[in-house]
Amino acid sequence: MRAARLIKMVLLLQSRPSMTAAELARELEVSERTVTRDAQALSEAGVPVYADRGRIGGYRLVGGYRTRLTGLARGEAEALFLSGVPGALREMGLEDAASAARLKVSAALLPSLRDASRTAAQRFHLDAPNWFHEPDTPELLPAVADAVWDDRRITARYRRGEHDTERELEPYGLVLKAGVWYLCARVSGQGSFRVYRIDRFTAVEAGAERFEREPDFDLPAFWEERAEQFARSILRAEVVVRLSAEGVRRLPHAVDPLSAREALARAGEPDGAGRVTVTLPVESEEVARTQLTALGAEVEVLAPASLREWFAAEAARLAELYGR
Repeated sequence: MRAARLIKMVLLLQSRPSMTAAELARELEVSERTVTRDAQALSEAGVPVYADRGRIGGYRLVGGYRTRLTGLARGEAEALFLSGVPGALREMGLEDAASAARLKVSAALLPSLRDASRTAAQRFHLDAPNWFHEPDTPELLPAVADAVWDDRRITARYRRGEHDTERELEPYGLVLKAGVWYLCARVSGQGSFRVYRIDRFTAVEAGAERFEREPDFDLPAFWEERAEQFARSILRAEVVVRLSAEGVRRLPHAVDPLSAREALARAGEPDGAGRVTVTLPVESEEVARTQLTALGAEVEVLAPASLREWFAAEAARLAELYGR
């Protein structure tokens, strides 16, 4: 356990000019006192760790010290080659760079671990797009990706309905969701962040000017929050349904899973027939028709009246059809 922590500490110091004891303690999930002891242990083992004293002091490696990746276990080496998404790298124009990086990592590994890339690739493959969806790589994605890497402002024309809107953006990060690429960016001169679909950009021009990133911006956390906000924003209507035990089990597979779980958590006790009455947020009555039809006789619509009438008419049509 300690050996792995010492290796991680060296790699952290290799990747940055210097780090304070507090920063190292946070990254390594230990106390600052443990950081001090680990730094001393590394120094005694011949690793040139130097401690700068004072208010802006910290730990750093001196003399351009670098370590080879000889401390990797087989599982760690195989996981390393699973960390990329080949299709996504290709779409962003980074396939050659990723291939070169893999070759360099392979060359640095112990001989007994150099088959890690092959063994990992034969066991795991990530296919990001949804079923029955032919992914189209947005033409402007490589240009946007370059700007994201370089922290360069871009002037982008974005299609909204039948019109184009031009914005100067600070591109913070790219997200691949179910085969669709999104850009998380801040409009220059404004504090708020927005999300744009890359395939709706009609023109992108990167300027020479770089922007200064907010150090606290967390792309995964931002995306999770925005994705949840979006999912909730489209649920503008409510329906009241009575579900059988099987309907309760299948509901999260027929509608938005988060909404289903929250609605079921608010539901009361089952009635005498074992059915549960649930108030469920939905996008619209039309969408609810399609979603709830998948539950068949395991769901009874109680409200709104118009939706209940539609299901009653549809049930009558089915009875007539199959009654023949």
